[in-house]
Amino acid sequence: MPIVRDQWYVAAYGAEVTREFLARTICNEPIVFYRTEDGAPVALADRCVHRRFPLSQSRLDGDRVVCGYHGFTYEPSGACVYVPGQQRIPRTARVASYPVVEQDSFIWVFIGDPQLAEQRPIPRAPWLNPDSGYVTVAGMEPIKGRYSLLVDNLLDLSHETYLHGGYIGTPEVAETPIETSVDEQTGLVRVSRRMQDAECPPFYAKSTGLTDRISRWQDIEYHAPCLYLLHSRIAPVGSVPNPDGTDPEGFHTEITYAITPETDNSVLDFWMVSRDFAREDADVTEFLAKFNHTVVMQDVDALNILEGVIETEPEGFQELSINIDAGGLAARKVLKRLAEAAA
Repeated sequence: MPIVRDQWYVAAYGAEVTREFLARTICNEPIVFYRTEDGAPVALADRCVHRRFPLSQSRLDGDRVVCGYHGFTYEPSGACVYVPGQQRIPRTARVASYPVVEQDSFIWVFIGDPQLAEQRPIPRAPWLNPDSGYVTVAGMEPIKGRYSLLVDNLLDLSHETYLHGGYIGTPEVAETPIETSVDEQTGLVRVSRRMQDAECPPFYAKSTGLTDRISRWQDIEYHAPCLYLLHSRIAPVGSVPNPDGTDPEGFHTEITYAITPETDNSVLDFWMVSRDFAREDADVTEFLAKFNHTVVMQDVDALNILEGVIETEPEGFQELSINIDAGGLAARKVLKRLAEAAA
């Protein structure tokens, strides 16, 4: 699956971008991030036009970047305003400046034709904001595998039963059929799994205090190509939300992933777990941070292995797909259509 261009991608958490340079490769493009003196995020190509020296290994002079090799100096717009030894600045002395937006605790960067940036709405994850009423734990792990593997992984949660057994997986996840739909206009893929009577896995038993069997809902929204949202509801068996939408017996967890291609064969896995319960309980926060990191690393290890298998398999190998793959297959079609449109 080719990397989809002309799209917004999460490049960093907002807290990662400071007055110190942050170097990150997004969709095969080396980019340096920093903030201006008034706090605005900036994203520039991380290569000086003169001799390719990384600007991330350089220094700031106010809001300007001064190349650490020969002193070429760039505005946040990417325009060069100084070259050594001459007053005339070559017309081509500039680096690419990427459209960048800070939203919902993320730094988003637009990869592709910058003229299209305003035409592409950025999906929202409002529970990540400090005033949302949710408490969030978060992290990021690089994976040495193509980004489509992570998309497949997250759209088919039946793997929780086997890869994450004893953490978040129970037999009911793999056994319960899914419902899948696609909004053809927006490319939004929805996958829903409603378990009415399920074992409560340690991830939720230790954070909610529920120890008996539970009603467990998993409602996925995949906003291709980058943002994945899992709306999770845990409640006693038989409990449903009230007609007015209130849900006093439910425990709600918003699990957010940003799936950002680094290169053709590596992906940045940003993960967040936001909860509306036990918000003042520091022990629950610490437990969810450590426990979910363990779960994420199980995925990382599996996808690193899978990438190695794919790279060495014979040409023309045909994989088998079944009912549980409906969400992942729908996502592949959306990504293929977006890639073709960009090309």
